[in-house]
Amino acid sequence: MSRIAKHPIKLPQGVEAKLQGKKLSIKGKKGELHLTVSNDIGAEVKDGAINLKKLSESRSAATMWGTTASLVRGMIKGVTEGYMKRLVIEGVGFRAALQGKDLVLQIGFSHEVKYKVPQGIEVKVPKQTEIEISGIDKQKVGQVAAELYLMKRPEPYKGKGINYEGRRIRRKEGKKK
Repeated sequence: MSRIAKHPIKLPQGVEAKLQGKKLSIKGKKGELHLTVSNDIGAEVKDGAINLKKLSESRSAATMWGTTASLVRGMIKGVTEGYMKRLVIEGVGFRAALQGKDLVLQIGFSHEVKYKVPQGIEVKVPKQTEIEISGIDKQKVGQVAAELYLMKRPEPYKGKGINYEGRRIRRKEGKKK
């Protein structure tokens, strides 16, 4: 049984929530996000809080109850603070630059890699070896960071590639004669 969803989710100052049928909209200072609530979950907005309840005792209702509560909390954080991921580029000659809305990467291939940044996501390049991805949708920010990471994963011998900030690469020893 979910302990996360038992309590009402309080809306901070400046955040509005609307429920139209099964579509929940949360609007804040950074933008607006939408969520379609599962058929097994009932939602109501009143007194500055969102209350979620199970409509049946099925297993899917129990799993979606906590998941929906977690998604709503993430949406509230997104429209108030936003989300950000940082990537670090390691390697000689490896760098990133912005050309309009596109991110251009030079990551050891014979050609430049152009990445079209999706709508709703902001990408900044403070240094040639750092990429900052920010937005209000946690899933989109994480997806863009994962796609960039998978373009050139860090290799274990020299550590060259694109890596999340703060993540350690387990290094391997090279060949010996």
